[in-house]
Amino acid sequence: MDLLSGTYLLAVLLACIVFQSGAQEKNYTVREELPENVLIGNLLKDLNLTLDPDVPLSSPLQFKLVYKTGDVPLVRVEENTGEIFTAANRIDREKLCAGIFSENRCFYEVEVAVLPDEVFRLVKIRFLIEDINDNAPLFPSTVINISIPENTAINSRYSVPSAIDPDIGVNGIQHYELLKPKTAPKRTFGSITNDQGQNVFGLDITETPEGDKWPQLIVQQILDREQKDTYVMKIKVEDGGSPPRSSTAILQVTVTDVNDNRPVFKENDVEVSVPENAPVGTSVSQLHATDADLGSNAQIHFYFSNQISSLAKRLFAIDNTTGLITIREPLDREESPVHKLTVLASDGSSTPSRATVTVNVTDINDNVPSIDTRYIINPVNGTVLLSEKAPLNTKIALITVMDKDADQNGKVTCFTDHDVPFRLKPVFDNQFLLETATFLDYEATREYAIKIVASDSGKPPLNQSAMLLIKIKDENDNAPVFTQPIIGLSIPENNAPGTQLTKISATDADSGRNAEISYILGSDAPPIFNLDRRTGILTAVRKLDREKQDRYSFTVLAKDNGMPPLQTNATVTVSVLDQNDNSPAFTHNEYNFYVPENLPMYGTVGLITVTDADAGENAAVTLSILNGRDNFIIDPLTGVIRPNITFDREQQGSYTFQVKAVDGGRLQRSSTAKVTINVVDVNDNRPVFVIPSSNYSYELVPTSASPGSVVTKVFAVDNDTGMNAELRYSIIGGNSRGLFTIDQLTGNITLKEKVITSDHGLHRLVIKVNDLGQPESLYTIALVHLFVNETVTNSSYVQELVRRNMETPVGQNIGDGEITPQTNDYVKIIIAIIAGTMTVILVIFVTALVRCRQTPRHKVVQKNKQSGEWVSPNQENRQIKKKKKKKKRSPKSLLLNFVTIEESKPDDPGHEHINGTLDIPVELEEQTMGKYNWATTPTTFKPDSPDLAKHYKSASPQPTFQIKPETPVPPKKHHVIQELPLDNTFVVGCDSLSKCSSSSSDPYSVSECSCQGGFKTPGPIHTRQL
Repeated sequence: MDLLSGTYLLAVLLACIVFQSGAQEKNYTVREELPENVLIGNLLKDLNLTLDPDVPLSSPLQFKLVYKTGDVPLVRVEENTGEIFTAANRIDREKLCAGIFSENRCFYEVEVAVLPDEVFRLVKIRFLIEDINDNAPLFPSTVINISIPENTAINSRYSVPSAIDPDIGVNGIQHYELLKPKTAPKRTFGSITNDQGQNVFGLDITETPEGDKWPQLIVQQILDREQKDTYVMKIKVEDGGSPPRSSTAILQVTVTDVNDNRPVFKENDVEVSVPENAPVGTSVSQLHATDADLGSNAQIHFYFSNQISSLAKRLFAIDNTTGLITIREPLDREESPVHKLTVLASDGSSTPSRATVTVNVTDINDNVPSIDTRYIINPVNGTVLLSEKAPLNTKIALITVMDKDADQNGKVTCFTDHDVPFRLKPVFDNQFLLETATFLDYEATREYAIKIVASDSGKPPLNQSAMLLIKIKDENDNAPVFTQPIIGLSIPENNAPGTQLTKISATDADSGRNAEISYILGSDAPPIFNLDRRTGILTAVRKLDREKQDRYSFTVLAKDNGMPPLQTNATVTVSVLDQNDNSPAFTHNEYNFYVPENLPMYGTVGLITVTDADAGENAAVTLSILNGRDNFIIDPLTGVIRPNITFDREQQGSYTFQVKAVDGGRLQRSSTAKVTINVVDVNDNRPVFVIPSSNYSYELVPTSASPGSVVTKVFAVDNDTGMNAELRYSIIGGNSRGLFTIDQLTGNITLKEKVITSDHGLHRLVIKVNDLGQPESLYTIALVHLFVNETVTNSSYVQELVRRNMETPVGQNIGDGEITPQTNDYVKIIIAIIAGTMTVILVIFVTALVRCRQTPRHKVVQKNKQSGEWVSPNQENRQIKKKKKKKKRSPKSLLLNFVTIEESKPDDPGHEHINGTLDIPVELEEQTMGKYNWATTPTTFKPDSPDLAKHYKSASPQPTFQIKPETPVPPKKHHVIQELPLDNTFVVGCDSLSKCSSSSSDPYSVSECSCQGGFKTPGPIHTRQL
């Protein structure tokens, strides 16, 4: 009663915690292998979410999928609507839940946060993955061998290795049956006959407690080894999917000699427990078996069945003689807690006995807890940015702790290591929400490094920690403060324009843009003063005249750059001190001159004019440059400015300096003006290509490219400005066929017409880019290589073509009359045939001419000698050989994919191999593909295939050619490669027995290969009118 009440209270407590933390759970069912964008559900509707109109939201309603950084979720959640869709990565139940064979135990879980904080809730979504019949059952081997003694009683049962199907439920294995072959070859004693066990054996299926179905072979007739020692049948396995999937295997039963007794295990089912930290070599179980026979029939051999998992075979070993099972490699309970070992005991002749050893791996606290942080507020470079105005209970991250150990070793607690204004609130099992516990203040603490600790309950406990960095984002909650609320100044009259009066300063407790202060003059400030917005320097724009006004009072403002900005003001008072003379005055406070960059040295830039209200010598004004760095000179009397340098706008676009005017009075008076000389651009820079970066590069243009598609792009820059930098592109060479066109503004090169056979090969386009400068336009030329082909099978060959084309003058089109690699090969073959034919005719003619000049006596001797040399000592053997040769003449027996002719020259290390590719006619490939058993002969040719290497052997000084299966070879400097025509490409669809289907009616053939591949049929050739 106490236990039930305690469980009830715990359930109520967890429900309260989940409810208070705003956590919910939602279950969906989804089939595996669904395509992308299939609607699964709608959280807004399925959770019955309604918004209270009286509660204002800081941001729109949002559904945020919470997942670990770097993970690829299998579902997609629309943030605005809450709709759940399948993602691009398809759900594969067999991969997601490997080893789980229960229909209702494969789940995929994600968490979704409903934002903003005013309506926050965390939703755990659990997807139950439904299995589909996407896997066929397969036997562990395509040929199954079983030995049965001849004295076996009728209705005796023998286990047959079962098939494996990754699917579950009805999609798993449902049925086994024996297939009766139509015909079979006959032999005498010890051989196979037409009767292949169709009435001798039957098949039954037994079901294990775990639900596995095991086939058993039943003996239905008395066996006699002397009459028949081997039976060959086909066994078929089928699942229950719709439509069902199946596979077959060859079942070969061998009738062995009489062996009265087979081994008997002392225990057929053994269960042991081993700790996961047991060292290698530890004994797991000692099996005992006895045999009632005597002598060699009583010698028992122990071994593992081939039905145990590969993991069990790797972890455990068995002594073949004693039956002792030991640990071969270290165990890991978290990898597999239970191992089932099927042990067979055989005396060498009969069907072995079977025993099952179940090894339970007990847990040791050898795994530290793991901490999985899934951010609700997206981090920036691993750091969460949180506003200091964030309200209480702002959700930051979902912390998931986990321990692979079991029981107490797997119970985990989670906490922070020190006092911080954040807390961990439990939401689900081993899941916590990290949220704010108090208000934050940027001015007090600007960042936090939160250490999250997870500790298990093992003895001793194991701990794991993770750091979570949070930076507090400043908010504009402090206004600027002036160092002096009232600022008093005194300045003599007749001051120089731009004279600095004082520097006004203020401070702001905020940071960043919130602490950036701008200084502004108040609306009551007279225009005679200027205040620098950034530095706060107060200056007098022009001279003061005490006789007109002796006192000024105005306000200045200090405003920060926060949103919204905050500001403070102060009062400035300026007293003007009296002076009894006048200083020279410029006609302008600032001079701006514009000169072309090709202005010669000491040319005229402009004229500075200055006046003085005084008269006589006091009105004689002298001009000088203060900070010109000797770049300019000024006539002190006329004010003409001349350059002491040559201009280059691209190096420097403007020059600024001060000009000083000094009068000729006893007590000299002076003033200054700012001069800015702007250099006007002249078209003196040619465009420079950026793309392509080299004239030796090339681009592949697939033959399947459609007209109008962009095949490549050129791009150039011009250091000038304005119209001098406006660029236009054009093709001025290499496009005689009109296959390509270029956009004069963007530089995009597009395919103008559909590619035909004559367009294949390398095209060199001469691209010109010119600017729109005046009075003369400048241009640059670049080369663009386009290789028209399906693929680049040999990049070295294309690079060689590009290199050779670079030696061709720009004015010559390389595309016209260029022989493609395929045409070049055909020409070489035709020339070789003609040369060979002429050589043979010449040899015959010379031989006939020599023989005609021989004497009659010499002809008789020669005739006798020839007759003696050509008489075979064994005419019968010769006839037999001829018959064999006739059998080999059929081209149907030839099976050849690709071969490489390799030229070998011994004793010459400097010689390089020359490899070539031979194409096999399509009719030979079609006649042989699918009819040759690839599992019988691991060579390129069938046993009766002609030795093609003989056709290339020669006693002449020419190198000998050898034929071998083609393997990828690295490109060499002198590597000769024949380019296959694009419309005659051989495609191989399969290359191993794994891609063969057992559809042969021959009981001896394991399977019949069906490869998809061959030579593509040449398509129609389109001719374009040029």
